[in-house]
Amino acid sequence: MSILSTTLIAMSMSTDAFAAALAKGVHLKKPSLSKAMRMGLIFGTVEFLMPLLGWVIGHFSKALVENYDHWVAFTLLGLIGLKMIKEGLSIDEEDENQNIEAAQAAPKKRKKKKNQTSFFRTLITACSTSIDSLTIGVSVSFLSLDIWTTAIAIGLATFTMSSFGIMAGHYIGARIGKIAEIIGGSVLC
Repeated sequence: MSILSTTLIAMSMSTDAFAAALAKGVHLKKPSLSKAMRMGLIFGTVEFLMPLLGWVIGHFSKALVENYDHWVAFTLLGLIGLKMIKEGLSIDEEDENQNIEAAQAAPKKRKKKKNQTSFFRTLITACSTSIDSLTIGVSVSFLSLDIWTTAIAIGLATFTMSSFGIMAGHYIGARIGKIAEIIGGSVLC
């Protein structure tokens, strides 16, 4: 796989985590660089491990689908891309409700919120945003490509984008998260 392909896949896979990090960053009053990097490390590590797990699953199931594995890989990548575009274009009612509540609560004294940046919450979020990377690992296995380069690239891109997302979330809010998801999905299609 070319460097450009690997980079595009890595950036596409990190957009979900970037959007989630933006959302988490919105909840932080003043995120520190060390906190952003710790959270980015959680996202990046999970995103690094998921393609490896997917590759193992794909490697051991390859014999079952060997005659049409390239079509399975093509279909999986296309479906991931379409899902990301659909999610990017959809209006998330939960996000809308949070924006309305935040606007209404601004003049009032704020209630204490749950810690959106705890290790456990961040790990759960990282796992939920990395399912696509698991599928990439299966696809890489079916196409007999180098999983290590792909997994490392995805992990590093996710670490970088998530860390940046935490810091930027406080300043620019969740709006750009949808745009990032649409761009990532378009690259995969």
